[in-house]
Amino acid sequence: MTTVRSTLRSGFGRLHVEGKLRWAVLLALTLVAPAAGQEPVRHWRHAGAMPPGAIGRQRLMRGEPLSGYCQAVEIRAPQGARIAPAAGAGFAEGQPDSLLVGLYIGPVYRFRVTEIPEHPGLELFPTVELVDRMYPPEGESLRFPVPVDLTLDELLLASEGKFVTRVIYVEDPNLAIPIAQKTPSETRWFDVAPGDDPLVTADGLGRPIAILRIGGRIPETDQNDVNFVYGAAPAIVYARVNRGAHPGVLLTPHEETIVPAP
Repeated sequence: MTTVRSTLRSGFGRLHVEGKLRWAVLLALTLVAPAAGQEPVRHWRHAGAMPPGAIGRQRLMRGEPLSGYCQAVEIRAPQGARIAPAAGAGFAEGQPDSLLVGLYIGPVYRFRVTEIPEHPGLELFPTVELVDRMYPPEGESLRFPVPVDLTLDELLLASEGKFVTRVIYVEDPNLAIPIAQKTPSETRWFDVAPGDDPLVTADGLGRPIAILRIGGRIPETDQNDVNFVYGAAPAIVYARVNRGAHPGVLLTPHEETIVPAP
């Protein structure tokens, strides 16, 4: 099969972690078309066209402090939608609007998105693959999760048979566009040229952390296909910290402690 890629807006920023940390995203929209040739061989070993899980597994072979590290990730859906992680050969109960989870580098994690606003009955099953980790201040892992946005536009594109690839990366401060953000969660987008690999492009602009893929597959009717959920790598689900409550202690993925703001 050959793929036809089209330009799509991409990118967003997020702040903090000992100074100014800026997140960004590159997206690629793919349409599957009849075979009409063969894509050229990519020599960059982390090309985004590699099968899900292959990039993360290769990263583990580099010997960096990646293996066994549980990275906090916040998956955010349109308001009103519910997100559920894979559990066994199916899915756990969905959480509204966003989901805070701990994921490892290497496995592919599948999620189910339901109750999408104004689209009753629509279900989508995105995957998240970590290819690197963050290095937050000690004891503050959950304060700085990797943000993964599931936008309504992209969910609907996937429902129409398109395949969306989103690469989340930390911008190189020397290459970041000097544009002020109105809010910490403000979304900024960047164009990915037709035919460009979003992972290769992201690597040139900063440090890729995660790959989000939406579309391409749906489960069998009973939704109990262990292959569909890539062996159901267990995502660790965290309860939200009540920032307005009295100070308390919450365990992070590394048995560290975090004290909610009073």
